[in-house]
Amino acid sequence: MPFEIAMPQLGLTMETGKIVSWAVKPGDSVSPGQDICEVETDKAVVAVQAIEGGKVGKILTPVGAEAPVGATICVLLGENETLADLSVAQEKTLENVLPSAPVEQQAAAAASPVVQAGNGGVLSATWKARSLAKQQGVDLHQVEGSGPGGRIQAADVEKAAGGALLAAPAAEIKISPVAARLAEKLGLPLAGIMGSGANGQIMQEDVLAAASAIIRGQKAVAPQRSQPCVKEVIPLKGVRGITSQRMAESVHSTARVTLFREVDAGALVDLRQRYKERGEQVSYNDILVRICASALAEHPAANARMLNGQIELLEGASIGLAVDTDRGLMVPVVHNADQLTIAQIAAATQRLVQAARSGRISPDDLSGGTFTITNLGGLGVEGFTPVINLPESCILGVGKIVRKPVVIDEYDSIGVRPCLTLSLVFDHRVLDGAAAARFLDCVAQMVESPVLMLTASHS
Repeated sequence: MPFEIAMPQLGLTMETGKIVSWAVKPGDSVSPGQDICEVETDKAVVAVQAIEGGKVGKILTPVGAEAPVGATICVLLGENETLADLSVAQEKTLENVLPSAPVEQQAAAAASPVVQAGNGGVLSATWKARSLAKQQGVDLHQVEGSGPGGRIQAADVEKAAGGALLAAPAAEIKISPVAARLAEKLGLPLAGIMGSGANGQIMQEDVLAAASAIIRGQKAVAPQRSQPCVKEVIPLKGVRGITSQRMAESVHSTARVTLFREVDAGALVDLRQRYKERGEQVSYNDILVRICASALAEHPAANARMLNGQIELLEGASIGLAVDTDRGLMVPVVHNADQLTIAQIAAATQRLVQAARSGRISPDDLSGGTFTITNLGGLGVEGFTPVINLPESCILGVGKIVRKPVVIDEYDSIGVRPCLTLSLVFDHRVLDGAAAARFLDCVAQMVESPVLMLTASHS
């Protein structure tokens, strides 16, 4: 019996996936475990493998299109099977996923945006229809498509908007639905009305001003703009959307307290220099990951999280490292960092950072953290207050190493030393202030004397 390959759930927050590429085509033979396509999630690009073997019968989601988790994206056929062997239920499912259409129309669908219908199905719309709907404030879910397989065309959007735009090209005139109906009722040509809305959109007051000017025999003057013109709209989706949601949740659901500590980073600088002289690529972050892992072993109260209304003390120290990428902020995790040497941590972070920035990091590498470090020192920031990475209870902010004149002995002698500001943000629901201060003090002492890490384990 034909086997359906569904859009997999590749992350806890994943709702839809976008096909980046297909490694197979209809008629190809597929073996169990073979990569068949690449799917872009809200975090990364992940290869999808076939669970069973067979022959590719039909690809239902073309490159560039999205499908909800659980939707069929491909059909595999067994030996001597054809698409005619599909059950009635399977045929119905495939009709809901992608309407039957000629090959050239299916290829064109790859360039068409796909939106989720209110009934859980999938609607498709051309880019022109999508753009026109946005300009006119038309909900595509309420528009009946007249294109192949029910795809929404620009004419369908114009019809839904009341037909007021048929007198002018949709790409040239932007007008709100209310203003369009008013202009049609008054018989005003849209080309002669100047818009005062975002990106020059014609608003109701613009139509009224044009009508008033005609009555007075004057040329219409656009009202003074009261709002700045929008240059670009960036949707809150994917990594950026998830980050926005989680940061807001963290700020509103935690009792955040920040402790600052300036430390002498001379020993830290010397230790990194010794690794460089040995030809090993070790960053300050790598050393700090090991320091924090050692400190968490001595202060387990900081290695905790709040879940389901209770505090969970965690075993082992898995340190997340905030990484800036083109797709947004990601936090890959160095698992069991308390059991690794600094050199091993350096190798792990290099792999994780490269994978995160290429967009091909696995979901496992982005989960399971117990503590997070975020370093803005490379951007010249000396101190800041980061946001806790839920469900963790602590995050350490690391600033720039700055050479400063400081008192260096009991005789008030002044010397210039490399100084570093650490900021520990913790959830006071999980950790008391004194316990957090003792943990930060432990980290500070290890930064100033890295040899103290040896008391926990070898580095």
